[in-house]
Amino acid sequence: MKNSISIQITLALITVLFTFAPASFAQETEKAVPVFEDGEAQVVPAFEDSDKWIRHDLWVETEFDTDGDGKPDRMHVAVTRPEQTDTEGLKLPVVYISSPYFAGVASGSYEYFWNVRHELNAIPPVRVHPPEIKRRGERPIISNSHINTWVPRGYIVVHSSSPGTGLSDGSPTVGGDNESLAPKAVIDWLCGRAKGYTEREGDEEVEAFWSTGKVGMTGTSYNGTIPVAAATTGVEGLEAIIPIAPLTSYYHYYRSNGLIQSPGGWKGEDIDVIYDFIHSGDESKREYGNAVVRDGEMAEGMDRIYGDYNDFWDSRDYLQDMEPFKAALLMSHGFNDWNVMPEHSYRIYEAAKAKGVPTQLFYHQGGHGGPPPMTMMNRWFTRYLHGVENGVEDDARVWIVRENDERTDPTSYEDYPNPDASPVTLFLTAGAPEQGKLGTETVSGQGTETLIDNFSFSGKALAKAEITSHRLLYVTPELSDAVHISGTTKITIKLSCNKPAANLSVWLVSLPWTEKRKPKITDNLITRGWADPQNYRSLSESEPLEPGKFYEMTFNLQPDDQVIPEGQQIGLMIFSSDRDFTLWPDPGTELTIDLEGTSITLPVVGGIEAFEKAVVND
Repeated sequence: MKNSISIQITLALITVLFTFAPASFAQETEKAVPVFEDGEAQVVPAFEDSDKWIRHDLWVETEFDTDGDGKPDRMHVAVTRPEQTDTEGLKLPVVYISSPYFAGVASGSYEYFWNVRHELNAIPPVRVHPPEIKRRGERPIISNSHINTWVPRGYIVVHSSSPGTGLSDGSPTVGGDNESLAPKAVIDWLCGRAKGYTEREGDEEVEAFWSTGKVGMTGTSYNGTIPVAAATTGVEGLEAIIPIAPLTSYYHYYRSNGLIQSPGGWKGEDIDVIYDFIHSGDESKREYGNAVVRDGEMAEGMDRIYGDYNDFWDSRDYLQDMEPFKAALLMSHGFNDWNVMPEHSYRIYEAAKAKGVPTQLFYHQGGHGGPPPMTMMNRWFTRYLHGVENGVEDDARVWIVRENDERTDPTSYEDYPNPDASPVTLFLTAGAPEQGKLGTETVSGQGTETLIDNFSFSGKALAKAEITSHRLLYVTPELSDAVHISGTTKITIKLSCNKPAANLSVWLVSLPWTEKRKPKITDNLITRGWADPQNYRSLSESEPLEPGKFYEMTFNLQPDDQVIPEGQQIGLMIFSSDRDFTLWPDPGTELTIDLEGTSITLPVVGGIEAFEKAVVND
């Protein structure tokens, strides 16, 4: 009886204590869990204390051996998670970032790039390899990127070094199968389907008991390529990816319509150069990768003489592997990214959308890199990793930062290209060596005009020149109203050459050229493209040009969404060698353009009616 009374008194005291205790006391006794507000994961104070985060590294076993040691390669993985995943048994989704850059890179000096100063269709000078990389960093930390953003919001952050980099086994292949299968293996481990080990060579296993099995990936440039690569495997558990300025085809990065082309800012870079740049893995095993991958597969397949598309490049095009792709896709890219150009995101976005995969697209007017606003990323991961029904699938499909706006304030659109855009074809009227005309009506009897190649003049200098024989320039009348271009511009060009090979470069520009247009546009370049006339018939087989014979080819310029302001003129510039992107043959090659056989088609919002309304007739 006394024991019963004692128990009742104790229970009553506990009830009173919890009823009247301060809120802070009650919070301290509750388990920490993710918190969501307005469809976004919020910072949780219990997850913020970085001193209490659990950080550890391990190695995940893959299904491939790309360093020739007869054993499956293991990928080095680093984990950062809230302490509650240990102390309270909390399971959380994972934000996963993989990269070849975490352990440092080789010298970026141009002396280790290909020499671009040589004739077309010629064997290039031998390339010198840079000194081997000395690995940077100590375990267990691979990288701190994204940790402060996502761990306090209720995620676990996982990093891994890609094959042949850092403390990961294997060899880089720069788009080869192992760079898709490596992140797949890590995701399989996070979902309990693959083996992880505490040491690179050990046999003590470790499990991801703290993972919900829901994984999202993100990253920029090469780090944004790897999420796309992982998604093409269809791996279970990869629920969402946010690639930022990803490479989706290495051919499109290093070649253009048959032409050997460098990414902007990196003259002479090619796929074997980036191999040397990232190969920071085990020094004792680098010789195998150098022989088999760089000096074997790459040397045989990359074709730096003609630039044709082949099986080597086809195997490094993720568009060819889209069948298993199912991860919800939020892509980000800059329309003025001349390193990894905007077509890379657009082509994968279109393919994913056609498959019915949840997609969103964020484009800005800047250059390389630039993530979507944090609220977009947060909503995306909240919906697909935490499973919170926040309606993100009902948000606008496309967001574009307009020319005068901050990147955090994009404009929503139904789709990209703008559904209201339709093709407007413009034709050429003679005017060389000054400016010719560009208009919607054909003019008969225009004949031909000739330009003389000279790589020593930049594209910008040629566009600004009043008179020059090194380019042909055709312009519209001055615009009385803005013209909104949205989508991919296409050119059909009929030309002849006085030599068996020539570079062909095309720019679409806004004139007059100004060093600083107001308020935030700093470049008059609208879009551009390149092609090898030798590939007029086939991308995979080039044919030497017969001097004096005319050939016709059609190709796309880079996708764009830009509003050309009133008072400007839209100009089509045709020239040969583009100093910042192509090889540099000796000056003097002549390209002759058949004006009546050449036209350019712009995707104009409002179509021909809007365009003609905006043009002030002479």
